[in-house]
Amino acid sequence: MQTHLADWIRDTPDGQEADAILRKCVHCGFCTATCPTYQLLGDELDSPRGRIYLIKQALEGGPITAKTQLHLDRCLTCRNCETTCPSGVQYGRLVDIGRKVVEQKVPRPLLQKAARTALMEGLTSGAFAPALKLGQLARSLLPEVLRNKVPAAQSAGAWPARKHARKMLLLAGCVQPAMQPNINSATARVFDALGIELVIARGDRDAGNAGSSGMAAAGCCGAIRHHLNDHEGALIEARRNIDAWWPRVTAAGSERAEAIVINASGCGTMVKDYGHLLRNEPRYAEKAQRVAELTRDVAEIVPQFESELLALLAQPAAARAPARVAFHASCTLQHGQQIHGVVESFLVKMGAQLASVNEPHLCCGSAGTYSVLQPDLAYRLRDRKLANLQGDAPATILSANIGCITHLQSGTERPVRHWIEWLDEQIA
Repeated sequence: MQTHLADWIRDTPDGQEADAILRKCVHCGFCTATCPTYQLLGDELDSPRGRIYLIKQALEGGPITAKTQLHLDRCLTCRNCETTCPSGVQYGRLVDIGRKVVEQKVPRPLLQKAARTALMEGLTSGAFAPALKLGQLARSLLPEVLRNKVPAAQSAGAWPARKHARKMLLLAGCVQPAMQPNINSATARVFDALGIELVIARGDRDAGNAGSSGMAAAGCCGAIRHHLNDHEGALIEARRNIDAWWPRVTAAGSERAEAIVINASGCGTMVKDYGHLLRNEPRYAEKAQRVAELTRDVAEIVPQFESELLALLAQPAAARAPARVAFHASCTLQHGQQIHGVVESFLVKMGAQLASVNEPHLCCGSAGTYSVLQPDLAYRLRDRKLANLQGDAPATILSANIGCITHLQSGTERPVRHWIEWLDEQIA
Protein backbone atom coordinates (compact mmCIF):
# COMPACT_ATOMS: atom_id res chain seq x y z
CA MET A 1 0.00 0.00 0.00
CA GLN A 2 1.43 3.39 -1.01
CA THR A 3 1.37 6.09 1.66
CA HIS A 4 1.75 9.86 1.77
CA LEU A 5 1.53 10.75 5.46
CA ALA A 6 0.87 14.33 6.47
CA ASP A 7 3.77 16.50 7.65
CA TRP A 8 2.45 16.69 11.23
CA ILE A 9 2.92 12.96 11.80
CA ARG A 10 5.29 11.68 9.09
CA ASP A 11 8.55 11.94 11.08
CA THR A 12 7.18 11.10 14.52
CA PRO A 13 7.63 7.63 16.10
CA ASP A 14 3.90 6.94 15.60
CA GLY A 15 4.05 8.12 12.01
CA GLN A 16 7.06 6.01 11.15
CA GLU A 17 5.53 2.92 12.72
CA ALA A 18 2.15 3.46 11.07
CA ASP A 19 3.79 4.02 7.68
CA ALA A 20 5.70 0.74 7.92
CA ILE A 21 2.56 -1.17 8.91
CA LEU A 22 0.40 0.40 6.20
CA ARG A 23 2.93 -0.46 3.51
CA LYS A 24 2.64 -4.16 4.40
CA CYS A 25 -1.09 -4.31 3.64
CA VAL A 26 -1.84 -5.72 0.17
CA HIS A 27 -5.66 -5.30 0.26
CA CYS A 28 -6.17 -9.08 0.06
CA GLY A 29 -9.24 -9.08 2.33
CA PHE A 30 -8.39 -12.33 4.13
CA CYS A 31 -8.97 -10.42 7.38
CA THR A 32 -12.64 -9.85 6.61
CA ALA A 33 -13.35 -13.58 6.89
CA THR A 34 -12.30 -13.70 10.54
CA CYS A 35 -13.28 -10.23 11.81
CA PRO A 36 -16.12 -10.50 14.36
CA THR A 37 -17.66 -7.10 13.65
CA TYR A 38 -17.60 -7.62 9.89
CA GLN A 39 -19.26 -11.01 10.41
CA LEU A 40 -22.06 -9.32 12.36
CA LEU A 41 -22.48 -6.06 10.44
CA GLY A 42 -21.27 -6.80 6.91
CA ASP A 43 -19.89 -3.25 6.60
CA GLU A 44 -16.47 -2.92 4.98
CA LEU A 45 -15.65 -0.06 7.35
CA ASP A 46 -16.21 -2.46 10.25
CA SER A 47 -13.52 -4.80 8.93
CA PRO A 48 -9.75 -4.51 9.46
CA ARG A 49 -9.23 -3.59 5.81
CA GLY A 50 -11.84 -0.84 6.02
CA ARG A 51 -10.44 0.51 9.26
CA ILE A 52 -6.94 0.50 7.75
CA TYR A 53 -8.26 2.75 4.96
CA LEU A 54 -9.86 5.06 7.53
CA ILE A 55 -6.59 5.30 9.50
CA LYS A 56 -4.55 5.86 6.34
CA GLN A 57 -6.93 8.65 5.32
CA ALA A 58 -6.62 10.27 8.75
CA LEU A 59 -2.82 10.06 8.79
CA GLU A 60 -2.60 11.51 5.28
CA GLY A 61 -4.50 14.60 6.37
CA GLY A 62 -7.94 13.57 5.13
CA PRO A 63 -11.21 14.29 6.93
CA ILE A 64 -11.62 12.76 10.38
CA THR A 65 -15.21 12.59 11.59
CA ALA A 66 -17.38 11.06 14.28
CA LYS A 67 -18.06 8.25 11.78
CA THR A 68 -14.34 7.49 11.64
CA GLN A 69 -14.34 7.33 15.42
CA LEU A 70 -17.40 5.06 15.50
CA HIS A 71 -15.87 2.44 13.21
CA LEU A 72 -12.61 2.43 15.17
CA ASP A 73 -14.53 2.21 18.46
CA ARG A 74 -16.39 -0.85 17.19
CA CYS A 75 -13.13 -2.75 16.72
CA LEU A 76 -12.66 -5.29 19.54
CA THR A 77 -8.86 -5.29 19.06
CA CYS A 78 -9.15 -9.09 19.14
CA ARG A 79 -6.28 -9.29 16.61
CA ASN A 80 -7.85 -12.25 14.87
CA CYS A 81 -6.93 -10.47 11.66
CA GLU A 82 -3.25 -10.63 12.60
CA THR A 83 -3.41 -14.41 12.88
CA THR A 84 -5.14 -14.52 9.48
CA CYS A 85 -3.01 -11.95 7.62
CA PRO A 86 -0.51 -13.52 5.19
CA SER A 87 1.49 -10.27 5.04
CA GLY A 88 2.12 -9.89 8.78
CA VAL A 89 0.27 -6.58 9.15
CA GLN A 90 0.45 -5.52 12.82
CA TYR A 91 -3.10 -4.24 12.86
CA GLY A 92 -3.34 -3.96 16.67
CA ARG A 93 -0.54 -1.41 16.82
CA LEU A 94 -1.92 0.48 13.84
CA VAL A 95 -5.41 0.79 15.30
CA ASP A 96 -3.93 2.07 18.59
CA ILE A 97 -2.17 4.85 16.66
CA GLY A 98 -5.28 5.60 14.61
CA ARG A 99 -7.52 5.81 17.66
CA LYS A 100 -5.11 8.15 19.41
CA VAL A 101 -5.06 10.52 16.43
CA VAL A 102 -8.85 10.44 16.04
CA GLU A 103 -9.33 11.02 19.77
CA GLN A 104 -7.29 14.21 19.47
CA LYS A 105 -9.24 15.44 16.45
CA VAL A 106 -12.86 14.50 17.30
CA PRO A 107 -14.30 15.65 20.65
CA ARG A 108 -16.52 13.01 22.24
CA PRO A 109 -20.03 13.76 23.53
CA LEU A 110 -20.01 14.48 27.27
CA LEU A 111 -21.73 11.21 28.27
CA GLN A 112 -19.30 9.10 26.23
CA LYS A 113 -16.34 10.90 27.71
CA ALA A 114 -17.70 10.52 31.24
CA ALA A 115 -18.32 6.77 30.78
CA ARG A 116 -14.81 6.16 29.48
CA THR A 117 -13.24 8.21 32.28
CA ALA A 118 -15.32 6.36 34.88
CA LEU A 119 -14.11 3.01 33.51
CA MET A 120 -10.46 4.07 33.47
CA GLU A 121 -10.51 5.51 36.96
CA GLY A 122 -12.96 3.10 38.57
CA LEU A 123 -11.60 -0.23 37.35
CA THR A 124 -7.95 0.57 38.07
CA SER A 125 -8.32 2.19 41.50
CA GLY A 126 -8.54 0.88 45.02
CA ALA A 127 -12.21 1.88 45.09
CA PHE A 128 -13.15 -0.97 42.76
CA ALA A 129 -13.05 -3.79 45.35
CA PRO A 130 -15.35 -2.11 47.94
CA ALA A 131 -17.70 -0.94 45.18
CA LEU A 132 -17.91 -4.49 43.86
CA LYS A 133 -18.67 -5.84 47.33
CA LEU A 134 -21.60 -3.43 47.63
CA GLY A 135 -22.82 -4.55 44.22
CA GLN A 136 -22.57 -8.20 45.24
CA LEU A 137 -24.61 -7.57 48.39
CA ALA A 138 -27.37 -6.00 46.30
CA ARG A 139 -26.86 -8.25 43.26
CA SER A 140 -30.35 -9.77 43.30
CA LEU A 141 -31.90 -6.30 43.24
CA LEU A 142 -29.84 -4.98 40.33
CA PRO A 143 -31.26 -4.69 36.81
CA GLU A 144 -29.96 -7.39 34.47
CA VAL A 145 -27.58 -5.10 32.60
CA LEU A 146 -25.75 -4.31 35.87
CA ARG A 147 -26.12 -7.78 37.37
CA ASN A 148 -24.24 -9.17 34.34
CA LYS A 149 -21.20 -7.11 35.35
CA VAL A 150 -21.27 -8.16 39.01
CA PRO A 151 -20.17 -11.78 39.55
CA ALA A 152 -21.32 -13.64 42.64
CA ALA A 153 -18.91 -13.35 45.57
CA GLN A 154 -16.15 -15.97 45.52
CA SER A 155 -13.85 -17.23 48.25
CA ALA A 156 -10.18 -16.63 47.58
CA GLY A 157 -9.15 -19.97 49.03
CA ALA A 158 -5.90 -20.52 50.90
CA TRP A 159 -2.65 -18.96 49.74
CA PRO A 160 0.24 -21.44 50.21
CA ALA A 161 2.50 -20.75 53.18
CA ARG A 162 5.53 -22.78 52.10
CA LYS A 163 8.75 -21.10 50.97
CA HIS A 164 10.70 -22.26 47.93
CA ALA A 165 14.10 -21.46 46.49
CA ARG A 166 12.54 -20.96 43.06
CA LYS A 167 10.50 -17.75 42.87
CA MET A 168 8.41 -16.07 40.21
CA LEU A 169 6.47 -12.82 40.29
CA LEU A 170 2.70 -12.91 39.84
CA LEU A 171 0.75 -9.95 38.48
CA ALA A 172 -2.32 -9.79 40.72
CA GLY A 173 -4.23 -7.57 38.29
CA CYS A 174 -6.64 -4.72 39.01
CA VAL A 175 -10.10 -6.32 38.81
CA GLN A 176 -9.32 -10.03 39.10
CA PRO A 177 -8.51 -10.09 42.87
CA ALA A 178 -11.93 -8.60 43.60
CA MET A 179 -14.00 -10.36 40.95
CA GLN A 180 -12.48 -13.87 40.99
CA PRO A 181 -9.89 -14.01 43.81
CA ASN A 182 -9.55 -17.78 43.65
CA ILE A 183 -7.79 -17.55 40.28
CA ASN A 184 -4.65 -16.06 41.85
CA SER A 185 -4.80 -18.39 44.86
CA ALA A 186 -5.28 -21.45 42.65
CA THR A 187 -2.33 -20.36 40.53
CA ALA A 188 -0.19 -20.00 43.65
CA ARG A 189 -1.27 -23.44 44.90
CA VAL A 190 -0.43 -25.14 41.61
CA PHE A 191 3.00 -23.51 41.49
CA ASP A 192 3.55 -24.35 45.17
CA ALA A 193 2.89 -28.01 44.34
CA LEU A 194 5.59 -27.70 41.68
CA GLY A 195 8.09 -26.19 44.11
CA ILE A 196 7.79 -22.61 42.92
CA GLU A 197 6.84 -19.68 45.17
CA LEU A 198 4.75 -16.94 43.59
CA VAL A 199 5.40 -13.42 44.88
CA ILE A 200 3.14 -10.39 44.41
CA ALA A 201 4.91 -7.03 44.57
CA ARG A 202 2.82 -5.04 47.04
CA GLY A 203 5.06 -2.19 48.01
CA ASP A 204 6.46 -2.52 51.51
CA ARG A 205 5.40 -6.12 51.72
CA ASP A 206 5.47 -8.92 49.18
CA ALA A 207 2.83 -11.63 49.29
CA GLY A 208 4.73 -14.76 50.19
CA ASN A 209 7.74 -12.75 51.38
CA ALA A 210 6.71 -10.73 54.43
CA GLY A 211 10.18 -9.46 55.19
CA SER A 212 10.82 -7.64 51.94
CA SER A 213 10.60 -3.86 51.80
CA GLY A 214 11.43 -0.94 49.58
CA MET A 215 9.49 -2.16 46.54
CA ALA A 216 6.91 -0.16 44.64
CA ALA A 217 3.47 -1.75 44.35
CA ALA A 218 2.50 -3.42 41.08
CA GLY A 219 -1.02 -2.76 39.84
CA CYS A 220 -3.02 -2.55 36.63
CA CYS A 221 -1.02 -3.60 33.57
CA GLY A 222 -2.16 -0.48 31.69
CA ALA A 223 -4.33 -2.22 29.08
CA ILE A 224 -7.57 -0.52 30.12
CA ARG A 225 -6.15 2.97 29.74
CA HIS A 226 -4.21 2.09 26.60
CA HIS A 227 -7.26 0.80 24.74
CA LEU A 228 -9.33 3.77 25.89
CA ASN A 229 -6.72 6.08 24.32
CA ASP A 230 -5.10 7.29 27.55
CA HIS A 231 -1.69 6.22 26.32
CA GLU A 232 0.27 8.34 28.76
CA GLY A 233 -1.74 6.98 31.67
CA ALA A 234 -1.00 3.45 30.45
CA LEU A 235 2.73 4.21 30.32
CA ILE A 236 2.61 5.54 33.89
CA GLU A 237 1.16 2.20 34.99
CA ALA A 238 3.74 0.28 32.95
CA ARG A 239 6.62 2.22 34.53
CA ARG A 240 5.18 1.64 38.00
CA ASN A 241 5.02 -2.11 37.40
CA ILE A 242 8.57 -2.21 36.06
CA ASP A 243 9.77 -0.33 39.15
CA ALA A 244 7.86 -2.78 41.37
CA TRP A 245 9.34 -5.86 39.71
CA TRP A 246 12.85 -4.65 39.01
CA PRO A 247 14.35 -5.38 42.47
CA ARG A 248 13.21 -8.99 42.13
CA VAL A 249 14.32 -9.26 38.52
CA THR A 250 17.85 -8.12 39.42
CA ALA A 251 18.13 -9.75 42.87
CA ALA A 252 20.79 -12.33 43.60
CA GLY A 253 20.35 -15.94 44.63
CA SER A 254 17.01 -17.23 45.88
CA GLU A 255 15.49 -13.72 46.00
CA ARG A 256 15.63 -13.42 42.23
CA ALA A 257 12.41 -13.94 40.27
CA GLU A 258 13.07 -16.08 37.23
CA ALA A 259 9.85 -15.09 35.44
CA ILE A 260 6.78 -12.85 35.65
CA VAL A 261 3.71 -15.07 35.64
CA ILE A 262 0.39 -13.74 34.35
CA ASN A 263 -2.87 -15.67 34.52
CA ALA A 264 -5.02 -13.09 32.69
CA SER A 265 -4.12 -13.34 29.02
CA GLY A 266 -5.21 -9.75 28.34
CA CYS A 267 -2.68 -8.48 30.87
CA GLY A 268 -0.01 -10.79 29.50
CA THR A 269 -0.46 -9.39 26.02
CA MET A 270 -0.02 -5.86 27.37
CA VAL A 271 3.03 -6.58 29.55
CA LYS A 272 4.75 -8.46 26.72
CA ASP A 273 4.44 -5.22 24.72
CA TYR A 274 6.17 -3.04 27.35
CA GLY A 275 9.45 -3.16 25.46
CA HIS A 276 7.80 -1.74 22.37
CA LEU A 277 5.69 0.85 24.20
CA LEU A 278 8.66 2.23 26.15
CA ARG A 279 11.29 1.80 23.44
CA ASN A 280 11.86 5.56 23.11
CA GLU A 281 12.36 6.22 26.83
CA PRO A 282 16.07 6.08 27.78
CA ARG A 283 15.36 5.38 31.49
CA TYR A 284 12.98 2.52 30.84
CA ALA A 285 13.63 1.06 27.38
CA GLU A 286 16.11 -1.61 28.51
CA LYS A 287 14.19 -2.48 31.67
CA ALA A 288 10.90 -2.69 29.77
CA GLN A 289 12.42 -5.04 27.22
CA ARG A 290 13.79 -7.26 29.98
CA VAL A 291 10.41 -7.37 31.74
CA ALA A 292 8.68 -8.24 28.46
CA GLU A 293 11.15 -11.07 27.86
CA LEU A 294 10.54 -12.50 31.34
CA THR A 295 6.75 -12.38 31.07
CA ARG A 296 4.98 -15.72 30.69
CA ASP A 297 1.34 -16.73 30.55
CA VAL A 298 0.63 -19.64 32.89
CA ALA A 299 0.09 -21.72 29.75
CA GLU A 300 3.76 -21.25 28.89
CA ILE A 301 4.95 -22.63 32.24
CA VAL A 302 2.56 -25.16 33.78
CA PRO A 303 2.41 -27.61 30.84
CA GLN A 304 6.20 -27.98 31.07
CA PHE A 305 5.58 -29.89 34.33
CA GLU A 306 3.29 -32.49 32.79
CA SER A 307 4.96 -35.54 34.37
CA GLU A 308 5.19 -33.91 37.81
CA LEU A 309 1.52 -32.92 37.68
CA LEU A 310 0.37 -36.35 36.61
CA ALA A 311 2.18 -37.74 39.66
CA LEU A 312 0.43 -35.17 41.89
CA LEU A 313 -3.12 -35.82 40.73
CA ALA A 314 -5.38 -37.18 43.45
CA GLN A 315 -6.16 -40.10 41.15
CA PRO A 316 -4.35 -41.08 37.95
CA ALA A 317 -6.15 -39.81 34.87
CA ALA A 318 -6.87 -43.37 33.75
CA ALA A 319 -8.72 -44.11 37.02
CA ARG A 320 -11.00 -41.09 36.90
CA ALA A 321 -14.19 -40.47 34.98
CA PRO A 322 -13.11 -37.83 32.45
CA ALA A 323 -14.49 -34.36 33.15
CA ARG A 324 -16.14 -32.97 30.02
CA VAL A 325 -15.00 -29.40 29.49
CA ALA A 326 -15.06 -26.84 26.70
CA PHE A 327 -12.10 -24.50 26.38
CA HIS A 328 -12.56 -20.91 25.24
CA ALA A 329 -9.23 -19.69 23.91
CA SER A 330 -9.35 -15.97 24.65
CA CYS A 331 -8.31 -13.69 21.80
CA THR A 332 -5.42 -12.30 23.82
CA LEU A 333 -4.11 -15.83 24.30
CA GLN A 334 -4.45 -17.15 20.75
CA HIS A 335 -4.10 -13.95 18.72
CA GLY A 336 -2.36 -11.48 21.06
CA GLN A 337 0.23 -13.94 22.42
CA GLN A 338 -0.03 -16.49 19.60
CA ILE A 339 -0.41 -19.41 22.03
CA HIS A 340 -2.40 -21.99 20.09
CA GLY A 341 -3.67 -25.35 21.29
CA VAL A 342 -1.34 -25.55 24.31
CA VAL A 343 -4.02 -25.48 27.00
CA GLU A 344 -6.37 -27.77 25.09
CA SER A 345 -3.68 -30.42 24.66
CA PHE A 346 -2.61 -30.10 28.29
CA LEU A 347 -6.16 -30.47 29.62
CA VAL A 348 -6.55 -33.75 27.73
CA LYS A 349 -3.26 -35.03 29.18
CA MET A 350 -4.55 -34.13 32.64
CA GLY A 351 -7.61 -36.32 32.10
CA ALA A 352 -10.21 -33.94 30.70
CA GLN A 353 -12.55 -34.88 27.90
CA LEU A 354 -12.47 -31.89 25.57
CA ALA A 355 -15.76 -30.86 23.98
CA SER A 356 -15.64 -29.77 20.36
CA VAL A 357 -16.03 -26.03 19.76
CA ASN A 358 -17.06 -24.43 16.49
CA GLU A 359 -15.54 -21.07 15.45
CA PRO A 360 -12.86 -21.20 18.18
CA HIS A 361 -11.08 -18.23 16.58
CA LEU A 362 -13.95 -15.76 17.07
CA CYS A 363 -14.09 -13.25 19.93
CA CYS A 364 -16.60 -13.66 22.77
CA GLY A 365 -17.31 -9.91 22.84
CA SER A 366 -15.71 -9.11 26.21
CA ALA A 367 -12.61 -7.26 24.98
CA GLY A 368 -11.82 -5.33 28.16
CA THR A 369 -14.34 -2.50 28.48
CA TYR A 370 -15.93 -3.24 25.08
CA SER A 371 -18.87 -5.11 26.62
CA VAL A 372 -19.75 -1.93 28.56
CA LEU A 373 -19.24 0.56 25.75
CA GLN A 374 -20.60 -1.57 22.87
CA PRO A 375 -23.16 -3.80 24.64
CA ASP A 376 -25.28 -4.71 21.60
CA LEU A 377 -22.37 -6.14 19.61
CA ALA A 378 -20.80 -7.63 22.73
CA TYR A 379 -23.91 -9.60 23.71
CA ARG A 380 -24.47 -10.83 20.16
CA LEU A 381 -20.92 -12.15 20.11
CA ARG A 382 -21.31 -13.62 23.60
CA ASP A 383 -24.42 -15.56 22.63
CA ARG A 384 -22.79 -16.82 19.44
CA LYS A 385 -19.72 -17.93 21.38
CA LEU A 386 -21.78 -19.65 24.08
CA ALA A 387 -23.79 -21.55 21.44
CA ASN A 388 -20.53 -22.84 20.03
CA LEU A 389 -19.04 -23.66 23.44
CA GLN A 390 -22.14 -25.46 24.71
CA GLY A 391 -23.04 -27.35 21.56
CA ASP A 392 -21.20 -30.48 22.71
CA ALA A 393 -22.73 -30.36 26.23
CA PRO A 394 -19.71 -29.71 28.46
CA ALA A 395 -20.11 -29.71 32.23
CA THR A 396 -17.82 -26.69 32.56
CA ILE A 397 -16.44 -23.94 30.32
CA LEU A 398 -12.80 -23.03 30.91
CA SER A 399 -10.97 -19.93 29.74
CA ALA A 400 -7.76 -17.98 30.28
CA ASN A 401 -8.87 -14.40 30.91
CA ILE A 402 -10.95 -12.77 33.66
CA GLY A 403 -12.90 -10.53 31.28
CA CYS A 404 -13.98 -13.44 29.07
CA ILE A 405 -14.93 -15.53 32.12
CA THR A 406 -17.17 -12.80 33.57
CA HIS A 407 -18.73 -11.94 30.22
CA LEU A 408 -19.50 -15.55 29.28
CA GLN A 409 -20.83 -16.38 32.74
CA SER A 410 -23.44 -13.63 32.36
CA GLY A 411 -25.08 -15.63 29.57
CA THR A 412 -25.11 -19.19 30.92
CA GLU A 413 -25.90 -21.25 34.00
CA ARG A 414 -22.93 -23.54 33.26
CA PRO A 415 -19.91 -22.66 35.38
CA VAL A 416 -17.25 -20.65 33.55
CA ARG A 417 -13.85 -20.82 35.22
CA HIS A 418 -10.15 -20.30 34.65
CA TRP A 419 -8.43 -23.49 33.56
CA ILE A 420 -5.86 -23.14 36.37
CA GLU A 421 -8.72 -23.43 38.90
CA TRP A 422 -9.79 -26.70 37.27
CA LEU A 423 -6.23 -28.01 37.48
CA ASP A 424 -5.93 -26.93 41.11
CA GLU A 425 -9.04 -28.96 41.92
CA GLN A 426 -7.70 -32.03 40.13
CA ILE A 427 -4.56 -31.89 42.26
CA ALA A 428 -6.51 -31.30 45.46
